[in-house]
Amino acid sequence: MIRQLRYGSQEIAYSLDYSRRKTLGIAVTPDREVIVKAPEGTSLSRIEEKLGKRARWILKQQSYFLRFYPRATEKQYRGGESHLYLGRQYRLRVMVGKKNEVHFTGREIIVSHKPGSTAKSVLMTWYRHRAKEKFAEIAEPWIQRFEKYGVQPDSMHIQKMPTRWGSCTTKGKIILNPELIKAPKACIEYVIIHELCHLIHKHHTKAFFQLQSRLMPDWEKWKDKLETILQ
Repeated sequence: MIRQLRYGSQEIAYSLDYSRRKTLGIAVTPDREVIVKAPEGTSLSRIEEKLGKRARWILKQQSYFLRFYPRATEKQYRGGESHLYLGRQYRLRVMVGKKNEVHFTGREIIVSHKPGSTAKSVLMTWYRHRAKEKFAEIAEPWIQRFEKYGVQPDSMHIQKMPTRWGSCTTKGKIILNPELIKAPKACIEYVIIHELCHLIHKHHTKAFFQLQSRLMPDWEKWKDKLETILQ
């Protein structure tokens, strides 16, 4: 039977199987399915209590297996393709011109590149410039809110990272992945808030997640959205 367990802003669906066993086991399959095997006669409250204690681990495992899901076909950076910017898809128009530039109309992204240059390199440069401007704009009100905790970042940098959306150094420098510019604003806010929380709590302790949840109650929703849209 399939049941649902509420954990924060998320629902964890799980299949429940009773059998002649002595212990209660929880497993997450590569398909991200949660399977619970319980001894006959185990109460539902006992099962959900155990699930609640393992919820964070379950979500972490599901996120891990998500990495191996088929990725979208690699972009060719040709006219007519659809490309992300701040969570929305925009049609790409490509032309050869006298200089390298990008013009965003609100309906499409127009890339002009010189002979010898590529539409991909021009668009990547534009994404990076937009990331630097937008991230600073989005981060500013949150940095001001953190002043009441007596902390502020030493600096903020843009840096491509293969496996992380953001990081915070021991000296308080926050680093953000420019790929985030393709995600919705709330996803970018989630990463910024997460890294700002590290200025107060260095590790992912209970106090860290309590602070993060207080500042952004639906952070799990945007974390999942981020991992889905930019996988």
